[in-house]
Amino acid sequence: MGKVRSPSPLPLLLLLFLSLLPSPSLCDDSAAMQDIAKSLIVPQWKLANGDPCSWPGVSCQGGSVVEINLRNKGVSGELSASISNLSSLKSLQLQKNQIKGDLPSLANLASLQSVYIDSNAFSTMPADFFSGLTSLQTMTLDKNPFKPWSIPDDVSKCENLVVFSASDAGVTGNIPDFFGKMPKLQSLTLSYNTMKGELPASFKGSNIQSLVLNNQQAGSQLTGRIDVIARMTQLSVVWLQSNGFTGPIPDLSDLASLTDFRARDNFLTGVVPPSLISSATLKNVTLSNNKLQGPMPKFADGVTVDIDKGNQFCVENPAEQCDPRVTSLLEVAAGFEYPMDLTESWQGNDPCKNWQGVTCGGQDIVVLNFANRRYSGIISPAIGNFASLQKLILSNNSLSGRIPDSLTKLQKLTLVDVTNNDLSGKVPEFRQTVEVRKEGNPNIGKEVDPSGGDSGSNGSSSKFQAATAAGIVIGVLVGMGCLAAALICYIHRRKRKKFGRVATQTPANGPELVKIGVMGMNLNDGSWNGRYTQNNMGSTTDTQGMCMSIHAIRSATNNFSEDNIIGRGGFGVVYKGQLNGTMIAVKRSRVGLIGEKGNEEFRAEIDVLQRVRHRHLVALLGYCDDEDEQLLVYEYMPGGTLEQHLFECSENGFSPLTWQQRLAVALDVARGVQYLHSLAQESFIHRDLKPLNILLDNDKRAKVSDFGLVKLALDKQKSMMTRLAGTFGYLAPEYAITGKVTTKIDVYAFGVILMELITGERVLDDTRPDEDTNLVYVFRRNILDKENFLKSSPDPNLHLDEEDLISLWEVAELARYCTAREPSQRPDMSHAVNKLAPLVEKWKPTSCDDDSDGDPEMSLRGRLEGWQNGESRFTEWYNEDPSIRYV
Repeated sequence: MGKVRSPSPLPLLLLLFLSLLPSPSLCDDSAAMQDIAKSLIVPQWKLANGDPCSWPGVSCQGGSVVEINLRNKGVSGELSASISNLSSLKSLQLQKNQIKGDLPSLANLASLQSVYIDSNAFSTMPADFFSGLTSLQTMTLDKNPFKPWSIPDDVSKCENLVVFSASDAGVTGNIPDFFGKMPKLQSLTLSYNTMKGELPASFKGSNIQSLVLNNQQAGSQLTGRIDVIARMTQLSVVWLQSNGFTGPIPDLSDLASLTDFRARDNFLTGVVPPSLISSATLKNVTLSNNKLQGPMPKFADGVTVDIDKGNQFCVENPAEQCDPRVTSLLEVAAGFEYPMDLTESWQGNDPCKNWQGVTCGGQDIVVLNFANRRYSGIISPAIGNFASLQKLILSNNSLSGRIPDSLTKLQKLTLVDVTNNDLSGKVPEFRQTVEVRKEGNPNIGKEVDPSGGDSGSNGSSSKFQAATAAGIVIGVLVGMGCLAAALICYIHRRKRKKFGRVATQTPANGPELVKIGVMGMNLNDGSWNGRYTQNNMGSTTDTQGMCMSIHAIRSATNNFSEDNIIGRGGFGVVYKGQLNGTMIAVKRSRVGLIGEKGNEEFRAEIDVLQRVRHRHLVALLGYCDDEDEQLLVYEYMPGGTLEQHLFECSENGFSPLTWQQRLAVALDVARGVQYLHSLAQESFIHRDLKPLNILLDNDKRAKVSDFGLVKLALDKQKSMMTRLAGTFGYLAPEYAITGKVTTKIDVYAFGVILMELITGERVLDDTRPDEDTNLVYVFRRNILDKENFLKSSPDPNLHLDEEDLISLWEVAELARYCTAREPSQRPDMSHAVNKLAPLVEKWKPTSCDDDSDGDPEMSLRGRLEGWQNGESRFTEWYNEDPSIRYV
């Protein structure tokens, strides 16, 4: 048998050596933990050995630190930035200690699931704190004296987040809309901060169960209505107390798990909804110190209630009901969306005791007068409950919807005055003894698509637009022969891709006179002239009386002299001129633009301006479509463009606009765009709102111009896809990226204009540092610090007193809302009007002219003077009654 060889000792020695080496992960975590131990004062770590995995409160897996739990252990000192090197850390629990200094970043700790650092003394929140925390489920930051900070977008990428709590943590700004889109978020706590703004619309349909937003501090308040709460069906706890919320408490029937509803110390109005009173799960409700009306609600036994202080219930005993007159009047107020002036005036249970707007004869209500109040909403059918009513006066508001049929049963009624509102639909058939005043409602008698937001008494709307019906009637009246000719002509025009031309005949009385003609169209070397043409938006447009001779326009502009040029743009050149003693502005398309795109925009501008008439939209006086020329003739605005006044005032010899002038301009523009958006039959989107397209008169009042890019909003609740148009800097993000068009893209552009009015700076300026090139980003960043914003952001040319600064701040906040990233977070233009109107010291209401243009043969001077005289009479009437202050 051979000799057995003993194994070599070398492999065994190598294995022994390797076993003595620490793992690389433990080595890295050891260094980080040693740094943490140097800056933190942890009593339990004083006698700990060198292996962090054996320290009290530290848990490891595979040699890596996965948990640090020092909750309420008397820890002080500062937290080292080395905490970000613990790549396997899953849970960090440092709450209820005295740790101070800057909070280090936790960026890119992808395994981190829970962070509890509440009830400490951290002072600064790093900008990248939430970056890369993809596994994060719970974050509590409460009760730390952080310097003001706003919640960054990085939080939206924490898709597993279940609990986010930052109460009393120095949070400023608005509630980010992304919280409502986080599918796993169940608890959101942001109380005792300095937050502002409204509840995000994105909360609708979210899975949030606990919403705690109470007691915003330092003069800051969350504001607006709380309607979205009704759509947060998973809610169990709602704390909104000590804020500035307004409007009624919505129907909470869908909140099947609601246990705790706290909304005391706000400005809530209206009647407490039965769905809250009868909630089977409710355990606690606080509603004291609001403006609530109606009967004192009686909650079920076992519900803790705080409601009896500081409200305006009609009776003090929960078992009693309001007087029927009070109940009906509150329904009327509900139609008006519970305006605050009525809420404050209507107290007690007897409406005949100095209730605002209510006049009684004995104990019967005989007059309801709510004129000149700026009310929105609808006319409530409950008005039909007042059997003795003689006069209903609702003039000069912004009421929409229909006149309710219930008014026709009021036998003593003699007057219904709804002039100057936004009513629509068929007017009910009243008795002959009833005077119905309905002037100033452009859509009265027209059916409105209910998706557009107008809700009458029955909410119905005809499927056929009035304009379409009118076209059918006209076609029948004209006869089959004319219809056939029109069809042939239309096909011929489509084949040629060419808009109809106006014959360039010399006027009989000389070239200086305007040629009043009709739109002509060549057909087989003949001509067919018709009063109506089919425009590119599918409706019929009356063009008679608008066509002008090329010879007259050449004569008016000195043959398009360079000396007459007052503006240039991508479309071409604008000239001033004088025609029959009237100053005009002529927009002349540049050579080469007259093609399909040029024809499209030319037709669009004619079409829009013939169908809309408003004192803050520039008036189209005529046009000429010659073989080689496309010309639009406008009223002349001698004050130039807003762009010249804001950015080129010294070059143009203008004095800088005062703050009051800028406010008035903002309101004028808002009014004009609101009118475009709110037309019931055909609502339009401007798409190119900017200072260059805002013209001023000698009194610095503004009109919106340039409608070549306008689009018809077929459905106000939907968007359209279209080719990108407009001007960079004013383009809403969703439009620039996707081409989707809604009225909210105009709202965004309007917000940019407000920023320019405040700062006097262009939205895009390459002379600013790279990070500040876009004014929107700079503005939205700076506004987070109100004090510094008011010191550094306003235009240095403005001389602002304390009252001016208050209004400037309100406009700045409006600008921020209008430029919100999400379209759903932007207000409608009607909201902008309502916000700006009270800030303008003396404002005249919009006069909506009659839809018709009057006599088609009226001269240009006569037409313009008629409009001006109408405005003058309006101004005189306004000045005679100084009590009238409405929009």
